[in-house]
Amino acid sequence: MKSGELYRTLIVDDEKLIRQGIKHYINWEQEGFQVIGEASNGQEALELIEQTNPHIILTDIVMPIMDGEELTRIVKEKYPHIQIIILSSFGEFDYVRSTFQHGAVDYMLKPKLDAEGLLMVLKKAVSKIPATPESQKSKDHSISVTYLIDRLMSGYKEDLDEELVSGIFPNSTYFLMVVNVCDGEEEFEQSTKEKFSSYFDNELKDVLHYCFTGEQNDIVFLLNMEEHHYTKLLEFVKAEADSKIGACFAVSKGFMDFSEIGHVYKEGIKKMLNYRFYFPEVTVLTEEEIPAESTKTSSFNLDWFTNELKHERFELAFDYLQTYVKELLTSFTTNIFEYKSFYENMIFTITVLLNNMDYEVEELENGKFQYFNSIDEATSAREVVELFDQFLAEVKKIVYAKGGHSSKSNMKMILEYLQEHYAEPLTLTGVANHFHFNPTYLSSYFSSNNNEGFNEYLNKVRIEEASKLLIHDTLPIAEISGKVGYSDHSYFCKVFKKLKGVSPSQYRRKQYMK
Repeated sequence: MKSGELYRTLIVDDEKLIRQGIKHYINWEQEGFQVIGEASNGQEALELIEQTNPHIILTDIVMPIMDGEELTRIVKEKYPHIQIIILSSFGEFDYVRSTFQHGAVDYMLKPKLDAEGLLMVLKKAVSKIPATPESQKSKDHSISVTYLIDRLMSGYKEDLDEELVSGIFPNSTYFLMVVNVCDGEEEFEQSTKEKFSSYFDNELKDVLHYCFTGEQNDIVFLLNMEEHHYTKLLEFVKAEADSKIGACFAVSKGFMDFSEIGHVYKEGIKKMLNYRFYFPEVTVLTEEEIPAESTKTSSFNLDWFTNELKHERFELAFDYLQTYVKELLTSFTTNIFEYKSFYENMIFTITVLLNNMDYEVEELENGKFQYFNSIDEATSAREVVELFDQFLAEVKKIVYAKGGHSSKSNMKMILEYLQEHYAEPLTLTGVANHFHFNPTYLSSYFSSNNNEGFNEYLNKVRIEEASKLLIHDTLPIAEISGKVGYSDHSYFCKVFKKLKGVSPSQYRRKQYMK
């Protein structure tokens, strides 16, 4: 090897957390090594070996599709210069012994894996590496790109060799395309990689592509191509998306700087995948489809809500909650974890409060963890709302079984409020805010429960009070209009005549004549 060249290392384990842990045990570059790829089974590892030409392979023993024992046998037959280190759990020594027969250089127990032990076996493997001719330049390029992508995706800042990058990527623009698959769908993941790679090789021959694994089951393709290929790419992706039920596809906007890969993935692609949670009917996500700003909801007033429940004003509390739920459903950039947590917290809070108020909540207590699990597993915002609606229906059945909590009692509260505050500059929006209603909802609620509209009722209350003042007080009419809540005297006179059939002055004179 050339002086200063890093020893290329491939990590093979079916547990992603184990692979990630190994990558962070030591400072690989400082110690003279370079992680050039990772695989979840022996079959994937064999494909990567062709691409990356590693010096060392760290492999688990027990894996699906192809285990570490078979991988060791094949590698030592085809690539005898590659050194293999076995990772095993307790009780697997028979398998480990078999790998030594095939040529493994050493083994490590996973439960005892640490930085010092890992570095020791890596150096032992280095001592066994035979002197070999320099790798082909194309393979050096592949290794460098794989390494750089991994670093950039992990958030590291790299001083890139612009000449090397431009030599590898001849086209002007980069795109990221991501397929997000469900847990346990290794076969689907492999077929997707093969299908897209075949498409790029045969249909878009000018497109340079690299495939790697992102976060949370993301298959990520880095595409280097010209803008005019974008439309054709999108057509193929949409056709694939329609045939792959349950998978989510996302394509970034073009970007010119290779070092922006990590930023585009985290700030572009991951936000788009979040958007899919709110709009599951969209098969392929692109940044153009996401509005620049989301609908932001006001914060939920938990203190007011719990106070209403404690005073058994259930109708007001539940109306407020369900109005907020509708608003939250449109705030599609809300973090999915936060979105689900709101509903889980509400289920917990309502159950505890009702229990403290001596309601029969045994069924709610028994079922709440099932709700928690179902919400955690929900794949769309609407599915979460449907689950919460089921819970709320159970709650209403329990609280209304006691009786005495009809919408009329809540309507009475609103009417009493208007009677007490009619002299103030009341508006529908102001009253809605006081009772934590949506103004549109309050308008509909008021009309359906009181057989007249909000403004109609408020005018009636004010004019009745004005009538009393006109008879029993000598205040000027202009002053009376202000005392009953009208800032516009002419409007007051107009409303008064409409309801009483005469003007305020005529009404006063008629009363004096009686």
